[in-house]
Amino acid sequence: MTTALWALFVAALMPVVCAGISKAGATDRYDNRNPRDWLSRREGYRARAYAAQQNSWEALIVFTAGLAAAFLGGADPSAVSTVAIIFTVARIAYLACYLADLATLRSLVWLVGFGSCLCLIVMGAQHAA
Repeated sequence: MTTALWALFVAALMPVVCAGISKAGATDRYDNRNPRDWLSRREGYRARAYAAQQNSWEALIVFTAGLAAAFLGGADPSAVSTVAIIFTVARIAYLACYLADLATLRSLVWLVGFGSCLCLIVMGAQHAA
């Protein structure tokens, strides 16, 4: 299960990484008093990084629930770790696709990541007593 917990650690950092990308190198000064308004005015890859940040928070919630279901249900730790790695790779690919403006591929890797979360829930449900 250690691998799955490291995957959770990476997933928890993804929104922060996305935020950093959206803010780095901006020509106007970051407005910490009204950050969402400032971020909403980003364009190009910075706007996509901000959107990826929001989606990363959403994905983190579902992934955490999936891991909890798998752990509580007593799913095989090796299988849980494999699915957690698939999720992590999919989320990193998701960010890369978002930044590169590859919308169709981004949607496909999003589906892999979301499917991984559903898989974890099913794994937990199948092994629950």
